[in-house]
Amino acid sequence: MASVELQKITKIYPGNVKAVDAIDLTIRDREFIVLVGPSGCGKSTTLRMVAGLEEISSGIIKIGERVVNAVPPKDRDIAMVFQNYALYPHMSVYKNMAFGLKLRGFPKAEIEKRVHEAARTLDITHLLERKPKALSGGQRQRVAVGRAIVREPAAFLFDEPLSNLDAKLRVTTRAEIKRLHQRLKTTTIYVTHDQEEAMTLGDRIVVMKDGVIQQQDSPLETYQNPVNRFVAGFIGMPPMNFFDGMIQNSGGRLIFEEGSLEGARQVQKRADEPLVMEGKLTLPGNGFNLAIPNHLAVPLARHAGRHVVLGIRPEHLHLQPIPGTGPATTVRMELNVTEPLGNDMDMYLSTPLHRNVISRVEAQPGMTPGAQIELYVDLRKVHFFEPGVTGMNLSLSKEQTHAVA
Repeated sequence: MASVELQKITKIYPGNVKAVDAIDLTIRDREFIVLVGPSGCGKSTTLRMVAGLEEISSGIIKIGERVVNAVPPKDRDIAMVFQNYALYPHMSVYKNMAFGLKLRGFPKAEIEKRVHEAARTLDITHLLERKPKALSGGQRQRVAVGRAIVREPAAFLFDEPLSNLDAKLRVTTRAEIKRLHQRLKTTTIYVTHDQEEAMTLGDRIVVMKDGVIQQQDSPLETYQNPVNRFVAGFIGMPPMNFFDGMIQNSGGRLIFEEGSLEGARQVQKRADEPLVMEGKLTLPGNGFNLAIPNHLAVPLARHAGRHVVLGIRPEHLHLQPIPGTGPATTVRMELNVTEPLGNDMDMYLSTPLHRNVISRVEAQPGMTPGAQIELYVDLRKVHFFEPGVTGMNLSLSKEQTHAVA
């Protein structure tokens, strides 16, 4: 086992296309780290450079104390699990798992010992004589993981290993991977576009966009204190609600006044990126006002009179007052649609100036589309951002922004 260190790693494809832009990242020994972001953000390219499957344009990659820039993939002491399993269809499960060890000249007894230990760990001993075509998707993925385990590598690399599985199987296989890491304690780098996978698996998650690391932190810290608007919109499901507006001084108290965007245009390179609208802020006077909570009064005072973006997660808009939060702060919205989710439900709402607002609340009967609803805002959990796709989180202290790459 070993740490993995990336120093100013850059990948430039022909045509001066920069896929990865001078990233710095250290994965500690035994750590499970997840690279997450929308398609095209550079996460898989980064993983493939660590594996040696992509040549780096500049920078240094170290596995343990060894610089591996010029080391072939087979000599890097890593094992990779691919999205498409990459199993040999003509070989049995046993032979698939043993093949790499056989190529490296391991004794037959050692190969048999390692394969059977990995098979027991993954509960696939009964499948060892079958061929891949006789296995389900989940079983094939366990075989692919088993093939990696028998190598006993310094690090595991997973490239979107669950994307070909159905939703139910993804959940169970995800839990198996987490249990496996807790047992083996092997340094692991895991790539996914699924933020739920990232939040549940990683000791630390690395959020990427356009080849740049936006934030690297624990899942909870990333969720609670996103360093910019992109991270806030990408992490969390349903995604955070954003309201354009301005910080105003009203009778000696700071308030947020909701506004709208003149000449609004959509800024979104890919469908799986958070939707951001840009334009010139206007304040027609019929939006909602929200008192700035006391703990944010000082950091936001210098932004009075400026365009800012208010962020509220769906789960922080409530139908009932929030105990222990002082005087209630409410915002009136129109209910458009409800989506029952069993114990919870999603309400899709709109204000006079913003459409597509989402609130996740405890399921209740009798919610009529078109009704005007008072929603209680948890002011302890709101965020304020600079405008733009990656506008910085104005609610954080300088110490809290340390995770920006």
